[in-house]
Amino acid sequence: MSRFLRHLASLTFAAVIALGAAGVGVPSAAAADLSIGEAEMEMVRLLNRERAKLGLLPVRVDSRLMAIARERSTDMATKHYFSHTQPDGRNVFDLVIAANIKWYGLAEIIAANNASTLADSAAVARNGWMLSPGHRSVVVSNSYNYVGVGLAIDTVKNRKIWTAVFMKGPDRTGGWLKFNPLPAFSIASSERYRTVKVSWAGGDVQLVVLTSGFRHYQIQVRTNGGAWSWWSYGTTATERSIRVWRGYNYDLRVRACDKAGNCGAWQVQHLKG
Repeated sequence: MSRFLRHLASLTFAAVIALGAAGVGVPSAAAADLSIGEAEMEMVRLLNRERAKLGLLPVRVDSRLMAIARERSTDMATKHYFSHTQPDGRNVFDLVIAANIKWYGLAEIIAANNASTLADSAAVARNGWMLSPGHRSVVVSNSYNYVGVGLAIDTVKNRKIWTAVFMKGPDRTGGWLKFNPLPAFSIASSERYRTVKVSWAGGDVQLVVLTSGFRHYQIQVRTNGGAWSWWSYGTTATERSIRVWRGYNYDLRVRACDKAGNCGAWQVQHLKG
């Protein structure tokens, strides 16, 4: 681990760029500017768009890396420097280790510019990174599966400072799920209930590397907006039949989980009796 860390540090620490707004093909912002958080997510989108151009899978956002990247940019902005090494001698590797994050590969790229808006600043930084072989190699690498982006503004030096931290780490991303269209049904006045089949598709989200693989679905149900109750803690079935009683409303929710124990967001199907 330490040998690889030193090799990676020497590669990424040499990749430093500070670009002004002029001469880089900056688009003008027609709408209101972005917030800091919106600009950070816009940068993630721009970086993944560059990956998509090459047919590469996107890197996924890791909230812990987002916090570290923001901390790095804020430190540079408030202390008015631009470097991979902080005045206290620490670098991104130290911050990630201190946060007890398990990782197998790590890279940091930084940028600074004086574009007038945060939207333009994101485009300038992205363009600069893609024009630099060292930075570009990190952005389009197939060695990293997660990313965190941080932005801060140095008001003294009038510049926006960007940090992007790329990591190869264990799968932390839950599965995906989508309900199939619900068949039309109605309950006749002569019926007390109708049995309705609910079906879905899902699986594990594929990462650039280290995808855990799909394990099972979890299912919960509730009646008339009451408390959720478990229907299944784990099943690979992709459909369930539910008895819908006349005059009652039902919610069925399902989520997909992977072999590492990560579960995706619940998806809800509504049924009205």
